Amino acid sequence: MERGPSKESQAGAAVPAVPQPVAAPLTRSAIFLVVELNPRAESRAVVRSFCGEFAALFRAVEFRDLEGGLSCVMAFGSSAWDQLFGAPRPAELHPFREFRSGGRHAPATRGDILFHIRAKRADLCFELATQIMERIGSAVSVVDEVCGFRYFDDRDLLGFVDGTENPRGQAVLDAVLVRDEDPVFAGGSYLIVQKYLHNMAAWNALPTEAQERIIGRTKLSDVELDDSVKPTSAHNALTVIVENGNEVKILRDNMPFGRAGYGEFGTYFIGYSRSPRTIEQMLENMFIGRPPGNYDRLLDFSRAVTGGLFFAPSATFLDSLEGEPPAPADAPEPAATPAETEPSPPALRESDASLGIGSLKGDTANE
Repeated sequence: MERGPSKESQAGAAVPAVPQPVAAPLTRSAIFLVVELNPRAESRAVVRSFCGEFAALFRAVEFRDLEGGLSCVMAFGSSAWDQLFGAPRPAELHPFREFRSGGRHAPATRGDILFHIRAKRADLCFELATQIMERIGSAVSVVDEVCGFRYFDDRDLLGFVDGTENPRGQAVLDAVLVRDEDPVFAGGSYLIVQKYLHNMAAWNALPTEAQERIIGRTKLSDVELDDSVKPTSAHNALTVIVENGNEVKILRDNMPFGRAGYGEFGTYFIGYSRSPRTIEQMLENMFIGRPPGNYDRLLDFSRAVTGGLFFAPSATFLDSLEGEPPAPADAPEPAATPAETEPSPPALRESDASLGIGSLKGDTANE
């Protein structure tokens, strides 16, 4: 692939890659925009060119309200990476891994590029999404667009605080940024997204105590239940991943969404991680169970309707893009195989043990 040379200092040492704002603070508003590349060579050229121009477009919108907290992460699916950038590719980028057990299903759905737009104001999110589509609309087709909002005191529509266990400070960067394990893509981050729809009538029919046992936290005070009373199937029990005695965290930036007139109430899960295997293990525990059969009872009330795995390269990578897209591969990439029983993903590396995100319930607003 043709790529511009990395910028170097006058002393000749390579400048460390600058990450995209994956660790930007939680905001009141967000847009999750998923698009698919149109099957034309000129479409790939348009999008690749846009990658190098995106920083300038972002600054133009951001400058209209510098206090608005606007940020945007652009991430790419496995197939899109091959079409736009070719080799080398991120070491752990692959199609979304489905999970299915009984009536529970974490499906893989279409999507080549994800834009995660956040701001304190919904109009800033809307303006940036509009400008993005004006630039690349002829080259892509929209697969999904969800407008998220912060709900009262950082709660989801189920009534629980979402994101309590998110890492903070330096721990966030340790959790989400690729380091020496894949030096070509250092400063990048993997992210998994899923759109969940909730059966609010059935959920609200449960006593508060039953809801708390499903989530693993008290509803009003957001205090974690003691292990002596918390079921092993609790959401926040199954989404704790421990490697070599250390909890491996992720960064969640989940947002509620809905259309009251249509009876649609949901949570858009988005988890950033240094390795996708961490979130995949969480999903396996939730949908299949740990051990198999001991699944997340939240899934009796919440249904996943989308699923995608993306890689957000560093801002340095995007700025350096030059030349034409690589020629498309001769053979299509095989789809991921759904996990029916107990998959055996590779063990987490010890170097990944500092990750820190959350799950569908409970991080700095999503754990």
